[in-house]
Amino acid sequence: MDITTTYLGIPLRSPLVPSAAAPLTENIDNLKRMEDNGAGAIVLHSIFEEQLTQDEIELHHHLIRGTESFAESLTYFPEPETFHVGPEEYLNHIRKAKETIGIPIIASLNGSTLGGWTNFAQQIQSAGADALELNIYSIPTDIHTTGSQIEANHLEILRAVRGVVEMPIALKISPFYSNLANMAQQFADTGADGLVLFNRFYQPDIDIDELIVHPNILLSTPQALRLPLRWIAILYGRVEVDFAATSGIQSGKDALKILMAGASITQVCSTLLRHGISYLKIMEAEMCHWLEENEYTSIQQLQGSMSQRNCPEKSAFERVQYMEGIQSYPKMQKEDSR
Repeated sequence: MDITTTYLGIPLRSPLVPSAAAPLTENIDNLKRMEDNGAGAIVLHSIFEEQLTQDEIELHHHLIRGTESFAESLTYFPEPETFHVGPEEYLNHIRKAKETIGIPIIASLNGSTLGGWTNFAQQIQSAGADALELNIYSIPTDIHTTGSQIEANHLEILRAVRGVVEMPIALKISPFYSNLANMAQQFADTGADGLVLFNRFYQPDIDIDELIVHPNILLSTPQALRLPLRWIAILYGRVEVDFAATSGIQSGKDALKILMAGASITQVCSTLLRHGISYLKIMEAEMCHWLEENEYTSIQQLQGSMSQRNCPEKSAFERVQYMEGIQSYPKMQKEDSR
């Protein structure tokens, strides 16, 4: 069975791509196990600009410590703004991964300033990553910032990074744009090679006994699949980028659904945290079994077959779906009670 695919112009042996969970991807042995269990590529955990800034501050502190007594020593060091430093561990991790495994490595970057995005994107490219995922994870809270300003900022980030690196770029975005279809087209026009749908914002919780606010990480469930499935199906064939789906992909059949919608790959994280890295093999076997039973010979045969472009019921992905869903619920309840 041919389950090969292409993502960001890179041929992959499988559409199953482990992604962005530090407990899984920060260990080289785990990356090797992912390759051995059939991963098509690996998206590393994100590096955040706050980490880069902290490293720069600490380095500058140690470099200038004591120079008040030995002023001439200042001439040996560049000014702080000329430092091109960052967490060397992340860059070394990319280098080691490329030396150790044979499948593509996609780095992930979350910046907060244009300089942060571009400087480290260049370093990631130099470290040998096959592609870069720009993880646009921010929650605007300034009541004076408009939606148009936010959209312009996201396009500016992409434009700036596209201007300094040649590697393929994917954008991991949220669904919270006023017109997601229009923004997807603008991202494509600005140089994105792929879109990852969608970024999942982790919500805080309140401990009412300790009276503290704390992060609360909840693994995705199958229901989370519906949102990327819907939007990939709508955008496939209309916006000329590769699509990756993330959130809610728990099984081989889930992966097939998202490929039918039009995705090139499925990023998997929560299900590997639940079941272990070896679960990749089970997902692949489930995919291959279904493909053989239904007389498919390759993934390419089914990619996009259930997108809006190819679906007889084109409106099923739009507003009418809401009305039909509500009307069908009593009927479903009645059938379940039998």
